[in-house]
Amino acid sequence: MNDSSDAPHLNNHHRDTLAAIFQHPTSHNIDWKAVLSLLNAVGTVEETVEGKFHFIVGGEDHVFTRPRNKDIDVQTVVDLRHILSAAGYGAVAKNVTNEGKEV
Repeated sequence: MNDSSDAPHLNNHHRDTLAAIFQHPTSHNIDWKAVLSLLNAVGTVEETVEGKFHFIVGGEDHVFTRPRNKDIDVQTVVDLRHILSAAGYGAVAKNVTNEGKEV
């Protein structure tokens, strides 16, 4: 994926969540429900009977536990950056972030 047009299945809400995940410094208020929505858009998500979330993005399996609060923690943001970068969404996030900036 080279630019945001390579991710037509992502709506503006997904793009905002993706940009927040890749934002530096790390955002401390990324909503868990927004993350689940994004992960459903880029892969598949299933909640297990143990209350964990199993998801597949870019052919890779991952498991996350629902956060205690509505927002994800910094380690989860870092993990999501690695997962989404490996699936090709790092460049999309960079372009989404740059779309709002004047050049």
